[in-house]
Amino acid sequence: MQQKFTLLFFALLLSIAGINAQTVAKFDTLMLPKADTFYANETAPGKDVGFDDGLAHFPCVYDTGWGMSFWSNGFSYSNMRDTTTRGYMNDHSAITVKGYDTSSQYAIAYGITNKIHLKGKAKGQPVNGFFITNTTYAYHSMKEGDFVAKKFGDTSANFPEPTGNYPDWFKVTIKGYRSGSLTTDSVDVYLADFRFTDNSKDTILNGWKWVNLLSLGKVDSLQFVLSSSDTGMFGMNTPSYFAMDNFETFETSNVRDVNGVLAAKVYPNPATTNLFIEAVDNNLKQVSVIDATGRVIATQPITEKITNINVATWAPGVYMLQLTGEGQPVSTRFVKQ
Repeated sequence: MQQKFTLLFFALLLSIAGINAQTVAKFDTLMLPKADTFYANETAPGKDVGFDDGLAHFPCVYDTGWGMSFWSNGFSYSNMRDTTTRGYMNDHSAITVKGYDTSSQYAIAYGITNKIHLKGKAKGQPVNGFFITNTTYAYHSMKEGDFVAKKFGDTSANFPEPTGNYPDWFKVTIKGYRSGSLTTDSVDVYLADFRFTDNSKDTILNGWKWVNLLSLGKVDSLQFVLSSSDTGMFGMNTPSYFAMDNFETFETSNVRDVNGVLAAKVYPNPATTNLFIEAVDNNLKQVSVIDATGRVIATQPITEKITNINVATWAPGVYMLQLTGEGQPVSTRFVKQ
């Protein structure tokens, strides 16, 4: 059995090019005419003039109401570098100056509610996550206040807390759509958080922060909803913007038995921190991980529908998973990045 398994392992190494890798929308390959500019498309008012990157579509809508053309909602991509100019005329700049990992471009989202639609092999699969930060406009509005929005933490006679202690917050709530229905699971990301008793912990995000979306499960699209403690009679006063980079999707690797019956799904592949094994039935009992030398480096019982293996400290490379249970063992490979 060991000899057959080793032969199978090296045969799979030869087919490594067939692995379904993660796909990352970095926005850097999208064309812009020059530095310090951004995507704008006023050719079809009221209709989606968005863009595709990676395995996702990012909607964008312009309008012509009020006798002028303006960005109504959706996403844009930008290489703006202005972190000091306050106000809505500088609404396409990230407070970080550049994209994640000093990349040249990033995306800007505008509007209380927005969606991202998955495409191709990513549709109907989990989304790994993305990096998020504040825009320059929203950051300075919360930090210093403006003619519409308050300075976060400050109060007036209408509030009992002393000035500087008001528990302000600004967040985005992310949910998934699956087969046209909104899922119940959600992920909250605070772009500013002044709810701490200790004011020294109050923060307005000014760096790139990773948002893990695996808990949303399999989705066709994602919904983003902004909300704030600074809300008045006309709605939210805090500027409804955030910046995004490295939106990461992936496809699953299917593990099949000798008769071609689906046994489990393994994702993400490649993996960086966690590897998930999703059992289709109750026949799987145990998973073993074998490295390139043929050594079993981990064994874990399968007691739930989804089993999580932490691979964060493992060396990068190709590994074999052997799943055992009722019937003949099945094997598949994955890559640790």
